[in-house]
Amino acid sequence: MTTKFAPISDKLTVLMHGADYNPDQWLHDPKVLEEDIRLMKLAGCNVMAVGIFSWAAFEPTEGNFTFEWMDKVLDSFAANGIYAWLATPSGARPAWMSAKYPEVLRTEANRVRNLHGMRHNHCNTSPVYREKTAIINGKLAERYGNHPAVLGWHISNEFGGDCHCDYCQEAFRQWLQKKYGSLDALNSAWWTTFWAHTYTDWSQVESPAPHGENMVHGHNLDWRRFVTDQTVDFCRHEIESVRGVNPSLPATTNMHMIEGLDYRKFAEVLDVISWDAYPTWHEQVDDSQLGASVAFYHDLYRSLKHKPFLLMESTPSLTNWQPVSKLKQPGMHQLSSLQAIAHGSDSVQYFQWRKSRGSSEKFHGAVVDHVGHEHTRVFQDVATLGQTMKDISDVVGTVTPSQTAILFDWDNRWAIKDSQGPRNMGIKYEETVYAHHRALWEQGVATDIIGSEQDFAGYKLIVAPMLYLCREETGRKLEQFVEQGGTLVATYWSGVVDEHDLCHLGGFPGPLRKTLGIWAEEIEGLYDHDRNGVALAEGNALGLQGEFESGEICELIHAEAAEVLGTYTGSFYAGRPALTLNRFGQGRAYHMATRLKDDFLGAFYKRIVDEAGVARAIDTELPAGVTAQVRTDGETEFVFLMNFSGAEQQVELDARGYRDMESGEPAEQSVALPVNGIRLLTRQA
Repeated sequence: MTTKFAPISDKLTVLMHGADYNPDQWLHDPKVLEEDIRLMKLAGCNVMAVGIFSWAAFEPTEGNFTFEWMDKVLDSFAANGIYAWLATPSGARPAWMSAKYPEVLRTEANRVRNLHGMRHNHCNTSPVYREKTAIINGKLAERYGNHPAVLGWHISNEFGGDCHCDYCQEAFRQWLQKKYGSLDALNSAWWTTFWAHTYTDWSQVESPAPHGENMVHGHNLDWRRFVTDQTVDFCRHEIESVRGVNPSLPATTNMHMIEGLDYRKFAEVLDVISWDAYPTWHEQVDDSQLGASVAFYHDLYRSLKHKPFLLMESTPSLTNWQPVSKLKQPGMHQLSSLQAIAHGSDSVQYFQWRKSRGSSEKFHGAVVDHVGHEHTRVFQDVATLGQTMKDISDVVGTVTPSQTAILFDWDNRWAIKDSQGPRNMGIKYEETVYAHHRALWEQGVATDIIGSEQDFAGYKLIVAPMLYLCREETGRKLEQFVEQGGTLVATYWSGVVDEHDLCHLGGFPGPLRKTLGIWAEEIEGLYDHDRNGVALAEGNALGLQGEFESGEICELIHAEAAEVLGTYTGSFYAGRPALTLNRFGQGRAYHMATRLKDDFLGAFYKRIVDEAGVARAIDTELPAGVTAQVRTDGETEFVFLMNFSGAEQQVELDARGYRDMESGEPAEQSVALPVNGIRLLTRQA
């Protein structure tokens, strides 16, 4: 197994620390650039993302290009040891383009074309837009592809949304023809005999619309897949337009909105994964639930390519677009930033470097406030982190070894949220996934977030919460995984439909029925005030005792080959199986038939981790709200102890000979963690 990757750029072999920088907003005051360079060095920042929304500054009128201002920025960077992720500016087109070529503007699902404005208000299919992006990108590549300050390409910005124009309708039909080959195959996959919606000509097929077709679930699912493929194709088009001059420059795009796009498809065209994280810290005194959910996304983005990623955007203080904009309390900037590095990031970068003077993000947090100097609390937090990152740059390129994985498929997520029943007031798919991940996070168990198409080899434990959309192939892979000695944990609402959102026939959980050893006959959605529970059987294989409350979803199952570990305590199905274990081949497959709370999940996964032989970051009992994560180069292990509990904590280390990561001095056996505290340690692998 690879234990260390080469740095993302051989120009900058330490941890990247920087921000989105918008010097085109300050061209009226040349002194700003000079002052910004001074402040960047003072803050320990070594990289900036530049040019993200600069199309109008680069091309103020069609065919009239003005690059001199960027020449000065990049030359100043090079002279001062600062590097740049140079962006392609396609995220926001100039007004002249919208006026002259209205076809580039996005058409909404209601079939009305948007006016000029906002971001990503463009059509990824439009030939004109593709032509114009290729021109501006090509000129940027020609001018800066070999500039000493440029270390990579930042492709556009936070791709998202869809377009329903005539170009996209035709592209969707072509995508469907390639996928299905015939209308008969499409009608079968979409079950269009329902409501007499059978298509007899390809021209009749359109994208889902609020005033048209939107209740055919296979149709909705394929539209989302098409939008992902079309967006990835546009991203590929952008990469190809900059790659020719210097193929060695890596390309990334910053991901943020997981709702609409399957980011695993982007991993195929990008050299490095990057994402933007904006948690709402301090909603509660205890930040552990939020800390765990942020860790889930770090794990997700790391797992897209199973190599170090970049935290491309975060806020050094607050946002201005969340319901409440709270300041980071003392210690949280260091803790939340180093959490990203603990989970596999080789950078901490911010939006934004200098606060805008006007428009919608003028009150969004920044390293440099409107006051314009370094004598602020936020600047000092950033500078302190910059020094820490300089001291721990040995972690660059190291891996995050994991023996555990959670299955998280985008099309499963889309299908669950589109399904009607059993609980339309909130099926809570994401919350369920977070809860299972959090039970592992609390133990310091490293967890990959993988797709069903990825390789299961090398994992000891796979958790598949609510695997509603389960392909036959996925069922076979999980069966083989368990048969060969792996441990699988599955839940209610699994194995229900195939890749077309058609129900499996012959009994749920479909392709998982043999592996789990159960038949799920019915499923009941409960109201929020309803309660049920699970009573664990005496002497059960897990050695757990007592009763645990459950709610929201209760599946009525029959234990076919499985043994019953726990039964329902309430309703007419009291006494029926609620928790089962199937010993299958050399492995084990567990099934939870109802939604159980954190108290059960915590106790359950402690036993499962021990039983499966999964390694924890530290062989000790971690206090509630404290977690640990490990990165390694194969010789040294870098251990991050993190306290999200909102209270002071004490951690007793195991006897593996720890040292302080920054000083190299031996660490004490009992580590004190203040509120929002983090401790960086090393030990031999």
